[in-house]
Amino acid sequence: MDALRFDHALRVVGDEPLPTPAPDEALIRLRLAGICHTDLELTRGYMGFQGILGHEFVGELAAPAGDFPAGQRVVGEINVACERCPYCAAGMGSQCPHRVTMGIDRYPGAFAEVLRLPIRNLHAVPAAVPDEVAVFAEPLAAAFQALAMQPIRPADRVIVLGAGKLGLLTAQVVRLTGCDLSVLARQPRPLALLRQWGIPALDGNDQGWLAAYERHSAQVVIDCTGSAEGFALALDLCRPRGTILLKSTYAGVPSADLTRIVIDELRIVGSRCGDFPAALRAMAAGLIDVTSLIEARYPLREALRAFDHAAGRGVLKVLLTP
Repeated sequence: MDALRFDHALRVVGDEPLPTPAPDEALIRLRLAGICHTDLELTRGYMGFQGILGHEFVGELAAPAGDFPAGQRVVGEINVACERCPYCAAGMGSQCPHRVTMGIDRYPGAFAEVLRLPIRNLHAVPAAVPDEVAVFAEPLAAAFQALAMQPIRPADRVIVLGAGKLGLLTAQVVRLTGCDLSVLARQPRPLALLRQWGIPALDGNDQGWLAAYERHSAQVVIDCTGSAEGFALALDLCRPRGTILLKSTYAGVPSADLTRIVIDELRIVGSRCGDFPAALRAMAAGLIDVTSLIEARYPLREALRAFDHAAGRGVLKVLLTP
């Protein structure tokens, strides 16, 4: 079968063996997959991953699995937990110390014609949700996790820093709370999308935006930049006893004004994987626009071109088809 592997170099292989599922796993035929910023970082050495990349997908079951019939369209949670430790018993499989992670850490990914995943990780895709929407289930679930980690009230002033793929999804999720929301963006397409959605956008290319925006005024700042500069800006914007929510991992170890955190009594909250059922419900109800984020589609055999495209500055979602 065709697959995209990273083994010290990114390469498309046409003779990848079909996966052999464990008794608790299902075989899934890929329908559509999405390239994520994490996939790009993995090719630059992040996590030391070797193998088949990819963790955003929608597929169909190659055979009956559990309560699912053959042909059922599914999406899947990426953390493969042990199901035995105290974290798993408490319903926190994403924090299982023994977990492996699909396409990221010691578990084969979704950029292949056929993939495997534990049946317990799968969620049925509603019939009304097309593939090009369902493929966003994993990042949209991560966006919903922001609300799980930090409840936001309608009266709160919230600013999202960074309007990449995850930032734009997070902004749409946060808007559902009715809060006073603004989003900092720099690239033309995200700025246009935010205006299209009626979400106030702060143009980071305008050097006067920060002077016009009241410092230390936001109850919640959500940093989707993954940069030291983004975190420093979050410290400037968050009011005393406010919360900074981190939605991106950092490539290095950013320096931070820890004294400021202590004096202003700020809460720093991390947020990672989230609730797939919530994401699927929002998709079925048409609450979130994901298709406007799609830049291009490539066949799996042209995945090297797709990765080059996805790595371009300001590019949003690039999809792979089998």
